[in-house]
Amino acid sequence: MAKDLNKKALADAVAEKTGITKKAANELVDVTFKTIVETLVEGGSVDIFGFGKFEVKERNARNGINPITKEKIEIAASKSPAFKASRLLKDAVKND
Repeated sequence: MAKDLNKKALADAVAEKTGITKKAANELVDVTFKTIVETLVEGGSVDIFGFGKFEVKERNARNGINPITKEKIEIAASKSPAFKASRLLKDAVKND
């Protein structure tokens, strides 16, 4: 049966599967996520074999149209986090 996971449930699952305390598992999950965020902020990427790759995508500035007023507007350049699933993850989900 499928269930949704939030951060707390993920930490609980880590604690249960590894035998460490829930507090230690929560700290481990926090440090893992914090390290991923710090790496992305610094311009790096995080590649986890068999899972996927986290990276930052850059969007160029572009012209757009305000849908309400129909005025032309300039949309500023921006950065956005992105995740690309590995083939192993895609296959696991597809074959489930």
